[in-house]
Amino acid sequence: MAYLAQLGAVTDELIAAIVPLTKTEQAKLNSYHESALRNLKYAHHFPRANQFEVEDHLNGLEERFRVVGRDALADAFKKRLDALEPHRNRWTPDILHFILELSDQPAQKSQLSDLDLLFQTEDAGPKLTWQEIAKEDGWYEEDRLLWRNTNYAPSSSDEDEYEDIRPGSSSAESTEGTASSSADEHQHRTAQDLIFVSNGATLLKQVEESQAWRHSDGEHRQRKTPISSIQLLREVLFMLGGLETTLFDLKCDPVADYQLAGVSWDTHKALVTSFAECGRNIAPLRKFITGKEPIPLLQVFQDAVQKALRTFDQNLVSIQGRFVAIKGDVVVSLMNILVELKPSLVPLYALSNIVRQLQEERNPHAFRYLELLYDAVGSAQLEGSDAAYRLLGGIFFDCFQVYLQPIRLWMEEGKLLPGDRTFFVSESPTKIPLHQIWNSQFNLLRTPEGTLHAPRFLQPAIHRIFTTGKSIVVLKYLKQHESVREQRQSGTEPQMDFGTICCSDSLEFAPFSELFSTAFDVWIQSKHHTASSTLRGLLFRSYGLSQSLDALQSVYLGCDGSLTDMFTSALFRHLDSLSGGWRDRFTLTEIVQDSFSARIDSHRLSAHLIESHKGLVHSAVASRSSVRVSLPAICLRYRLNWPVQLVIPDDAISQYQTIFTFLLQVRRATSILLKHPLKRSNPTGEGVGRYHLLRAKLLWFCNAILTYLTSLVLLPNTVRLREGLAGAVDVDDMIAVHSDFTSRIISDSLLETKLEPIKECVLDLFDLAIKLEDAQRAEMARQQEEEQEISRLSAVSSPARTPFRSPAKPKSSPQKTPRRRVDSSDEEDDQDEELEASMLKRRADKSYAQVLREIHTDFERHLRFVTGGLRGVARASRDEGAAGKWDLLAEMLEVGIRE
Repeated sequence: MAYLAQLGAVTDELIAAIVPLTKTEQAKLNSYHESALRNLKYAHHFPRANQFEVEDHLNGLEERFRVVGRDALADAFKKRLDALEPHRNRWTPDILHFILELSDQPAQKSQLSDLDLLFQTEDAGPKLTWQEIAKEDGWYEEDRLLWRNTNYAPSSSDEDEYEDIRPGSSSAESTEGTASSSADEHQHRTAQDLIFVSNGATLLKQVEESQAWRHSDGEHRQRKTPISSIQLLREVLFMLGGLETTLFDLKCDPVADYQLAGVSWDTHKALVTSFAECGRNIAPLRKFITGKEPIPLLQVFQDAVQKALRTFDQNLVSIQGRFVAIKGDVVVSLMNILVELKPSLVPLYALSNIVRQLQEERNPHAFRYLELLYDAVGSAQLEGSDAAYRLLGGIFFDCFQVYLQPIRLWMEEGKLLPGDRTFFVSESPTKIPLHQIWNSQFNLLRTPEGTLHAPRFLQPAIHRIFTTGKSIVVLKYLKQHESVREQRQSGTEPQMDFGTICCSDSLEFAPFSELFSTAFDVWIQSKHHTASSTLRGLLFRSYGLSQSLDALQSVYLGCDGSLTDMFTSALFRHLDSLSGGWRDRFTLTEIVQDSFSARIDSHRLSAHLIESHKGLVHSAVASRSSVRVSLPAICLRYRLNWPVQLVIPDDAISQYQTIFTFLLQVRRATSILLKHPLKRSNPTGEGVGRYHLLRAKLLWFCNAILTYLTSLVLLPNTVRLREGLAGAVDVDDMIAVHSDFTSRIISDSLLETKLEPIKECVLDLFDLAIKLEDAQRAEMARQQEEEQEISRLSAVSSPARTPFRSPAKPKSSPQKTPRRRVDSSDEEDDQDEELEASMLKRRADKSYAQVLREIHTDFERHLRFVTGGLRGVARASRDEGAAGKWDLLAEMLEVGIRE
């Protein structure tokens, strides 16, 4: 409390000293008192100085001293910081921070001599006086007149008067003090006292400014040094040649201290400014050729610029020679020189703009100047500047020859230069399987923005360049590269130079871009055609591409219906008999090989179940209850040669598999409807007519879908595929044709992702066929059971009362499933009984007629949804071919709705 009372009293004194208020203004006094007291109480809450920030500031200050050339000051500063280190305490950072805050431009205003003021002068000891010397030598009392001063002032006395300077007198004391001070001053004077420090720089500047009028003319303009025309011409030629001159500074700006004699200042200024502008335009070129470029593509451009400047310098030398070795009367005309130099300067201006753009762009590609040169050549041609067109065109083709080297190596040998960052092809560092080398081993480089890492004017031809190199790589693996090399050596490579391409009189008015594109296409075609045609022929002749396509269409697309029926019949027999043998991959492979062995190499064909497929179930009853179960898990695999896999990759095989699954589901529904012969005993009772109607409609729907797939989708697209492959130029074209084929059949077959609802509805209709047959089988089982019960009751009630014996089962029971193999297991018998039980349960839950009505209702609803969906997607589709097919399928299915 005593502390607070003392603090309050001190605060009152502080307020009274700063704010002189009267006692009548007590409210203001109380307000100031509370505010000041609060600030004083919580002053310790302010954070202390950051010691690390202070240390960094001190280190930066030392470095700044050295940067500005004050090493002695920096050494002294470092020495004192080191001396302070042993004496640091907790308040040292705050003190140093306070000193730094007080500092004002220490690098400019600090004087090293100020440190001498910190040292105290050492005591020199007692001073030696003449009186002490006299007393010590013994002549102080003997010759006292030595200490008297003669008074030479006029006096009335004839005798000389002397001023006593004895130690006791005032004169003596004055003399003694003067002698002592003179000796002391002489003793402490050093060499530093003789240094003259000029402090009149500001004063001198003021004097010069006040006398500036002496160097101006009557119009208050500064007087110039007159020069002659030949002197100005010499300076101009030196400046254009990149030399240092007096009339122009390093930036080619004219110096204002000189003026051409005999002309006005405005005329002189306009003339020298014109020459200065010429020098400023070509200065970037001279600076560019002095640098060292590590990339060969930039080195050749640098050499081309140097050659252009050398030609210009020779022109300057020829002009100088006319005025040095004068053979006759010569008129020095600066305007004539400017006009004479203009044709040589215009092409250099264009080059200078290219160099300037390269320097201004951030991280430009090494081939960026090629794009700028290409644009500059076209602009020069449009402007009609023939000199610039020829110079820039020649430089462009000289530089482009260097860029052609990696392209030529890639297209002829299939190789990449190690460490080349200017080429647009990269190779994968990992080992790639042979069937993936076309798509995965080499890639086109792209920028982060997604554009190709290649000159803009080459991008239309990048695809063929890339394809040719990959073709050479594949031919090397096939041991056929030498034949391509021999064919190439037998021909001549088209020339890629300015004289051959752009100097033809018949093409004088053709745009440069068209001339270059035509010539470069011819150059590429000379290498692309040989490699691509050779590889294409090998794929068809030696590696059976056509035979492989025939095999794929037979296996997956069912182009041979008899072979496909053999496979599906065997497979569906296993499903209907509830046999699990078809799940074994060896059994499944045997079935498919036996079915297709008459048309393809059966050893290349295999089959298995995709265990991870969501539609695969292990229940035999569930496998036959829907087309969505187990059938999509059946996968066929036809082994292709690896060169053929370049054209037909794995993703294309997966699309074939999708079509195969859909065709298998169609055939499954059809086989269910056709399984029971018409000659079987006709059931009686309610719903028999509805059953036959539903069976006919479902059979018609399945046949319509199968006809649409085979006649309108697979056959036309297969013919188009053959024609496209026959007209394909290279492997990429063949891949594109085949990819378009698989994409079209997927889209036309309603298997595309956007058509998923329509496809699912079609599968629901296929499941209705299975549901209908299951209901019919259950009804026939019920009728047979009733007949057996009637027979049993008749036998019991007969008069003869013959012993009861259950009627024998018919040899061919239509309501039973086809009998299985003799070696079927007991587990399969249990599954058969399970199927019968499920049928009876369904019969007990719903009547036969009710089930048929539900199936008929679902059929009508699903059919309307399919036709409406097909109409909708046909209207919304941009693909006219697919839209026309969907419309046609919708018309085919609408027949069932009308009936």
